[in-house]
Order: sequence, then C-alpha cells, then structure tokens
Amino acid sequence: MCCPERTAPIYAAATVVHSATGLPALAPNTFGTIYGKDLAVTTRALAGSDLEGGLLPVVLLGTGVRVTVEGLAAPIWYVSPTQINFLIPGEIPQKPLVKVYASVNGRAGPEVEVRLLPAAPGLFRLDPETVLAVRLDKSVVKLETPVAAGQDVILFATGLGPTMPDVPYRYVAGGAAPIVRRAEFRLLLNGSVVPDQRIRYVGAAPGFAGLYQINLWLPEDSPSHPEIQVAVGEALSPPGLRLPVR
Repeated sequence: MCCPERTAPIYAAATVVHSATGLPALAPNTFGTIYGKDLAVTTRALAGSDLEGGLLPVVLLGTGVRVTVEGLAAPIWYVSPTQINFLIPGEIPQKPLVKVYASVNGRAGPEVEVRLLPAAPGLFRLDPETVLAVRLDKSVVKLETPVAAGQDVILFATGLGPTMPDVPYRYVAGGAAPIVRRAEFRLLLNGSVVPDQRIRYVGAAPGFAGLYQINLWLPEDSPSHPEIQVAVGEALSPPGLRLPVR
C-alpha cells in the first residue's frame, strides 16, 4: 500500500508575523514567524554545524523547508509542523507589501503578501510580560532578581533597520554595527523617553544575524518595574512589556 501523498503547507497572510511582536508587519533584517499546519515533517532548530563557510542556511538539513521572500531564499532558524522561524533578508527592496511563501520538499504553500516597514521594532521577551534583559555579567534580569536603578542592562530586539556597516546576506554580524537611524532611536520607560546619553549602543549583536542589542544605562530615578518600549522614528514597539527594576 502506497504512502499517503504529503500535503502542501497551510498558512495565511495573517499568520506570517513579527517574531518579537506577533504582529503581521515586518521589516528587512527582521525575524519572522509563520504559523500554520503541515509546515514541516520534523522539528529542528539551527545549530552551529549548519553554518557552511560562515553562511546561514536557507534549508536546515533533513527538513526540506524553504521560505522565499520576494524571490530571495530566507535564512531559517527553526521548523516544526506548526511553526517556521526565518529572517527577512535585508537586501529585499523596500515596498509596502512583499510576497512570501513556504515550501516543504518542493511542495509550495500559498504566496501571501505581508506588510513591510522600514523599521518594525520589537523587544524579545523572557515571558509574556517581561522583557529579556541581561546584566553585563550575562546574568538574566528576572522579577526575583531585578536590576538596580543606575546599573547597565542589555536588551535584545529585532526590526531596528539597517546598520553601518551593513551585514551581508546570510552572514552574521562580525562586530559592532550601529543602526543607521540612531538619531531617530528612542527608549521609553513608562512612556517617558530616556535621555539619549543613557543609550550606550544600539546596533547589531556581534555573532548573530537579525538580532540587535541595546546597551542601556538605567537612570538613577528609574521607576520600579517600568513598562519598556523602543522606537525608530514613528515606529514604536508594542506596550505591555516590563523591565524588572528595583
């Protein structure tokens, strides 16, 4: 008896979202997630051995999963039957809508149009209500172990736009690379803009692709457990995340 024919991936435009915000709006060099059904026949995450000659893979070995954005193969971070994490290539042309589709072993899902912004800031989270932050010694800031006002923390984001120097397609950042729109960057605590001199660095996280780090020197008068947001120009990350501060 012959095996049943495998089906093509099932998803929709509304289920192609920003990995950090969950919103259906992306930007170049931003992590995206596709949610759906039959997106892969296995579950696998990117490993160091997947980088060939320093290049990020567009197919994880043994998965057959590809994501194409405006005709360009996207680097893949994770696949499962219900989820694919990928990186929007920084080289795609800036336009209001871009065409995205996923395929598994040559079987393509629908080509959908996804909103593309110049920047789509999103902070990564430790849990649904807490931003991911580490101290300079790399220890994670948690509700049980909050950071003290006046100390330094490092935050992680995606969607902050191009950097200088730019990180080439499929490569990881080799070192510090500040965002091009640094003058338009703002960080807000409880809706109040933190003085710019308190932002020590905003740019590519060395050794990664699509990941940005924000080095923040917390003001001495920082409120307790403030809501935290970041902005590039008029693009503002969603509300609802808090930074544990004592």
